Amino acid sequence: MNAVDVRQRTNRRNILLLFSPLILIAASVYGLTYGSIPVTIQDIWSAMLERGSSAYGTIIMDLRLPRILTGMLVGACLAASGALLQGVMKNPLADPGIIGVSSGGGLAAVICMVALPQYSYLLPAAAFAGAFATSLVIYGMAWDKGASPVKIILAGVAVNALLGAVMNGVMVVYSDRVQAVLSWLSGGLNGRSWHHLSFMAPYALIGLLLTIPAIRPANLMQLGDESARLLGQRIELQRLLLMLLASFLAGTAVSVAGLIGFVGLVVPHAIRLVIGDDYRFLLPLSVMGGASLVVLADTIARSWFDPIELPVGILLAALGAPFFLILLRRRGKIR
Repeated sequence: MNAVDVRQRTNRRNILLLFSPLILIAASVYGLTYGSIPVTIQDIWSAMLERGSSAYGTIIMDLRLPRILTGMLVGACLAASGALLQGVMKNPLADPGIIGVSSGGGLAAVICMVALPQYSYLLPAAAFAGAFATSLVIYGMAWDKGASPVKIILAGVAVNALLGAVMNGVMVVYSDRVQAVLSWLSGGLNGRSWHHLSFMAPYALIGLLLTIPAIRPANLMQLGDESARLLGQRIELQRLLLMLLASFLAGTAVSVAGLIGFVGLVVPHAIRLVIGDDYRFLLPLSVMGGASLVVLADTIARSWFDPIELPVGILLAALGAPFFLILLRRRGKIR
């Protein structure tokens, strides 16, 4: 890469660092003001001061604000998880959904909802545990005096297919209860409240904070296993820890929002095309990009199709697939 390319990439990186927080703020304000009942900035300010004592205050403080904050954390966790998995696998197509981590959380949640409805209050914990256990199974299946990225991806694809089959089987057996889980499987934030936010926030914040010490090993992995070992890195241990961290983040998001796809795939991949592979910038920009995307997409999904509220997972899948194909075509043009 010549000096001109380096300068252009640095300029793009600085522009993203400057505008990403502004985009997140703009998406949040849009989410607060736009909906079946539009509100103004003045209404938002009054609601903050009156603490929900008016009709607008109830809409903003009890319905939209917790939903937006939950969407931020969901998007941030999914994007950070995808960025880490892409680094661990050395594959820009890796994300929590493709390698089966999200499916593990989904299966645990489906079992909890349709087979053991009396334990439905354990749904978030079950989804997280399922995602976490799936990551351990994938790593164990890929282990053979080491776990290469290719083996992990192949094991993940196989586990993903198996979990999908088991999930479909559970829904067939309990077909009379399937309606209750369809919206969750589609992925969405409908009805998410301060209760969901308070459950998710500690886990999400811990996971996102743990991405800070993960930056250095993620960068070293870009050099290749042999080079990283020569620099004194315990590459297998670091790969396992990064994979578990990515699973922790994905499980946290799945536990509240269901199976939302493409965020962990498209966001870090798009940012990587623009600024490169340096995780000092890739991770924080992915976090802000994922948060902005989910908040904006959720606002569109609940507002543009009135009176129907479209699950945000369906909208992101419909938009994410063609957008990702465009990114693939432009991959060779952005350096």
